[in-house]
This record gives sequence, C-alpha cells and structure tokens, in this order.
Amino acid sequence: MPLLSIVIPSYNEEKMILKAAQTINQLLKESNIPAELIFVNDGSKDGTWESIQRASEEIESVKGINFSRNFGKEAAILAGLEFAKGDCCVVMDCDLQHPPETVVQMYRLWEEGFEIVEGVKLTRGKESKLHGMFSKSFYRLINQATGFDMSKSSDFKLLDRKVVDAYIQLPERKLFFRALSFWLGFKSVQVEFDVNERTEGETKWSYVSLLKYALNNITSFSTAPMQLITLIGVLFLLFSVILGVQSLINYLSGHSLEGFTTIILLLLGTGSLIMISLGIIGFYISKIYEEVKRRPRYIVSGKTDSRNE
Repeated sequence: MPLLSIVIPSYNEEKMILKAAQTINQLLKESNIPAELIFVNDGSKDGTWESIQRASEEIESVKGINFSRNFGKEAAILAGLEFAKGDCCVVMDCDLQHPPETVVQMYRLWEEGFEIVEGVKLTRGKESKLHGMFSKSFYRLINQATGFDMSKSSDFKLLDRKVVDAYIQLPERKLFFRALSFWLGFKSVQVEFDVNERTEGETKWSYVSLLKYALNNITSFSTAPMQLITLIGVLFLLFSVILGVQSLINYLSGHSLEGFTTIILLLLGTGSLIMISLGIIGFYISKIYEEVKRRPRYIVSGKTDSRNE
C-alpha cells in the first residue's frame, strides 16, 4: 500500500511525544495503513528531543528531526515535508487536539483521488472569549486579504506527493502553510473535525505570539496593509478638504476659530498617520530584507538513528 507520512511539529511537548506516537501508530496499524511519523523538534527548551529519541527506539515508524534553535512552526512543517518519503503527507499537532481518527478518513479520501484534504474545524474546543474574538478578527482580515475562506481552516490537512513537491519548491523564506495550500490549487475536499481537549501540558501560543503570527502571515501573503495606507490617505485628504471649506465659511461669516487648537490637532493627526504609514512600509521592507539574504529556513542539528532515516 502507498506510504503515509505524518509530520508533527513539536515545541516543548515532552509529555505528549510518546503518547502521540503510540496513539497514532496503533490506529494506523489497525487501519492497515503503512506510515512514518516524523516529529520535528523546533528548538524546545524541555526534554522534547530526548522523548522523540526514546519514541524512535520503541516504535519503528517514528523518525525525529532536531532543529539547532527555535525557527517556528512554519519552518518545522517545511522540514517535515522535505524529509517525508510518503506518497501523501498529513500535517497535524503533537497535542492530539487534531483527532488521529480523522487521519484515516483523510487517507481514504486521498485513495479516492483527492489531492488535498482540508481539515475544517467544526468546533474550536474550549478557548477564552478574547482568544475567540482574536481568531475571528484574524481570519476576517486574512480572508479579505487573500480571497480565500479560511475561517474554519487549520494546519491539519493531507497533501498528495505532487502538492508537497510544489509546496517545497516555493522560493520565499517566510511561508504561510495554511494559506499556501489554498493558493496551490489541486483537487481538494474538506473534512470536518471537533478539536479535542489537550490532555497534557499547556498551549504554547500567548496573545503576543498570536499577534506576531497574524502580522507575519498577513504581510507575507498579502499587500492589503499597503493598500490601507492609500485608503487612509484619501480619507484624510477628504477630511482636510471638508475642514478647509468649513474654516473658510466660518472666516467669511466672522466666526472663525482660534488657529492654535486647530493647528495642533492637525499636526498630531497628520504626524500619527505618517508614523503608522512609515511603520507599515518599514515592516514590508524588513520582509524584503529577510528574503534577499536567502538564509536557510531552518538548521538541523541532529536526526534519529540511521534505522529511521
């Protein structure tokens, strides 16, 4: 049967590695699906790499990749896909919030001829209202920026080998896996799943890291913020024209206001808009700077033994 590769980015997940490996491996064996499990240690600060090494010794299908430092989830996904040998690849989280049972369903749909099987969240599990509001705002922005409906999407998806090869060949340094899998095209289908509750450890996503993730991905995949500057400029121009006409009418009618307050407000407003605009432009320039340096997207400091390579 065709080989299935499962790519599992891992960051500070020492308590979940062996449990995830055993659960997924047992399920695939029962379903008679040959598979390799590729855990990518993204510069964890705990014993995640040691747990991956132990899992690879106990379970033959487990492989491990160890980064020299933390390069981020997108880099971990890319590394796993580049090292994968399967005819199709599934990307899923290490915390088992992506239900392993859905992997079997994805594989069966792939056997029917679908080249991308998108995992779509039916429910989001337990999360705070602030986190839910932040997620909805992010997806609303990214949907408008990209033209794709990713409101319920996730990194949990299956890709055919030809899709994986096309993804790996993308030249940009900063990848956005969730959106680029939409952009690539190919024959796709969606599978709904309920987000499982985490049984061990805590989420590694703080509000600050989520904000950085949102900003990086929106600017990496869309020029909408740059276009927003133009829109703000046009609105401010209209405001200036209206204010100018109002001031002229007041002057002609003998009711003009003192100039100091008006000038200060205009200077503050104009200065703020200029600084915000320069910040957005600078953010894009920093992206260009990162791209032209052409540094590797990740550095591997070690892999599990040759039996698993």
